Amino acid sequence: MHRIAVMWLAWELTRSAFWVGMVAFSDLAPAVIFSPIAGAIADRMDRVKLTMIAQMVVAAEALCTATFTATGHISIVVLICFELVGGIAQSFAQPARQALMPGLVPPSDLPAAVACNSLCFNVARFLGPAVAGPMVAAWGVVPAILCNVAAYTIATLTMPLVRVHPTHLRGHAPEGSLFSEMMEGLRYAAAHPGIGPVLAFAGVSAILLRGVQEVLPPFVERIFHQGAGGLAFLTASIGVGALIGGVAIAARGRIAGTTRVAVVAVAVQAVVVVAFVSTSYFPFAVLCGALYGACATAHGISAQTLVQSAALTRMRGRTLALWGLITRACPALGALVLGTTGEVFGMRPPTLVAAFCAMLVAAWGVTRMRSWARHLENPT
Repeated sequence: MHRIAVMWLAWELTRSAFWVGMVAFSDLAPAVIFSPIAGAIADRMDRVKLTMIAQMVVAAEALCTATFTATGHISIVVLICFELVGGIAQSFAQPARQALMPGLVPPSDLPAAVACNSLCFNVARFLGPAVAGPMVAAWGVVPAILCNVAAYTIATLTMPLVRVHPTHLRGHAPEGSLFSEMMEGLRYAAAHPGIGPVLAFAGVSAILLRGVQEVLPPFVERIFHQGAGGLAFLTASIGVGALIGGVAIAARGRIAGTTRVAVVAVAVQAVVVVAFVSTSYFPFAVLCGALYGACATAHGISAQTLVQSAALTRMRGRTLALWGLITRACPALGALVLGTTGEVFGMRPPTLVAAFCAMLVAAWGVTRMRSWARHLENPT
């Protein structure tokens, strides 16, 4: 909800696809620097406390954004600074929170718990904009941002109620410098025959395809000639598709075949993006939005489930930090490139180029997915 609100705010302030992309980049890009560090910290300190601290920073940043906007003191530079702070805090919250999962359920229930957690995380990324779109159209951006303040405050205050098995509160006692442990996590993920390739596949596809959702306002206004109401319809369709796709994937109840789903979902999503930017008929674009949300969520849930299930316990925080980097930094880079090139060439040509490149990446994934599956779906 917060993200779609600040994207529309950036559009209202500048009417520039470049600045919309820059705001998305400032929120998501800090993961490039801070996610590996956050993963190492999450593996060596109390994960509940780290989660609480990071979430309160996010709530404070959102409150400042809402206050400055409501009082008329917001500017594009101030907005970017606030989003940088929020992006840094999110980089620390994500690996700490998700690494708690094995300490919340019995080992026999872990695959189902990982799938449910991934469902919540990925569907929320699409349902949030679906709720925020109509809210922004009706009341402006401030109420949507304040909802983020309330949500993170509640999440932080209720964290002490969570009962985590003591062995999973920390990954391990510090064994060396923070830098050495961070590098150990990078080497582990890169050397793993399943985790490394799937993370790379997810990262490249996110750069090529996820930027579309991060810079929706220029598409809505320039291609489909719609205002905030059109944004609301489009984001709602993405959210509905995400919910349907996410529930369908989580309901499979098994890890076998998950690698195939992760790869095929990207291929279908690329086709949907081509259809989305090739039309000027808004109802058809709304339908494409639903399919886009379903494919993106199916891929996200599948890839996250594979990575989280296959990672060693002591490396889980660092591995999930890399997944967080991909889900935040890669769409940010895609949004920045799409917004910048969209100012020069219009929104259609660069989006079509990115989608066709994503098809090539998906074709490569199809040739490798059986090999990945052997190491991810039956980890030893």
